Amino acid sequence: MARPIIIDCDPGVDDAIALFLALAHPTELNILGITTVAGNVPLHYTSQNALKICALANRADIPVYAGCPRPLIRPLSTATDIHGATGLQGTELPEPIQPLRVQHAVAFLIETLQQAPEPVTLATLGPFTNLAVALIQAPQIADKIDTIIAMGGAITHGNITPAAEFNIYVDPHAAQVVFESGIPIKLITLDTTHQVLTTPKQLAAFRQLNTAIGHAAADLLAHYGTPEIERYGMQGAPLHDPCVIAYLLQPELFTFKDTYTTIDTISPENLGRTVIDWWGRTEQPPNAQVAASVDAAGIYKLLMESF
Repeated sequence: MARPIIIDCDPGVDDAIALFLALAHPTELNILGITTVAGNVPLHYTSQNALKICALANRADIPVYAGCPRPLIRPLSTATDIHGATGLQGTELPEPIQPLRVQHAVAFLIETLQQAPEPVTLATLGPFTNLAVALIQAPQIADKIDTIIAMGGAITHGNITPAAEFNIYVDPHAAQVVFESGIPIKLITLDTTHQVLTTPKQLAAFRQLNTAIGHAAADLLAHYGTPEIERYGMQGAPLHDPCVIAYLLQPELFTFKDTYTTIDTISPENLGRTVIDWWGRTEQPPNAQVAASVDAAGIYKLLMESF
């Protein structure tokens, strides 16, 4: 039986690669819906990008719902310097085949989870705003969520501030709501995703697949990689969000460690920092499993086979 999942995202280049990967595996992943949130770019673009990705993947059967246009409390911060003004700089995707659903993403989350015959897995690739609002409105849905697999946070260094990773920084208050919910969380941080680098050799391999998605992935990642490579001195662009889908398909590619994790919502210097008690110094009970290792070569093998 395919695992029932909802993908909450803010496409975004790496979100696009993650969605391409998920959409390629209908027998393993039963995607109940894709919900979009403001993050990498404003909500209009994230929603349209999700529809375009579904069109290129010939998966117009997957409903897409637009969610929250801004964080709970703070003004929206975007990452247009990384993803481009529209979020998918570097390629032209086909126009959407299907319209955006009228129902708000938060309403969809609440309704779908309440009616689900079995617990649903949430794959979160952007800020936690949609999920936090859903949990505030209908806290009982927590019992219908099997696990949250999230890309976010950092054990060591941030990528939007010295302390904070982008997804958590955009809406730290929403992240805190989720981490205090009691829902099982698997968190894949920058410390892991920065090991999954798209080198020129891998870009060439995507192109050599000679498929529409292979070419689109290479075009997107070639543009996306430039500022990341220059900033961090890396050999290629890190694939953050695809790690979430890779875990759902091949969990053996990762190891995790039980930790207590909280979000800094107060300190100006550390706002949005994931405070991860890796060594159990606080003696607080664990509330998340944080990725400890990743098989990067295995992820690229999975991408190549899928694309």
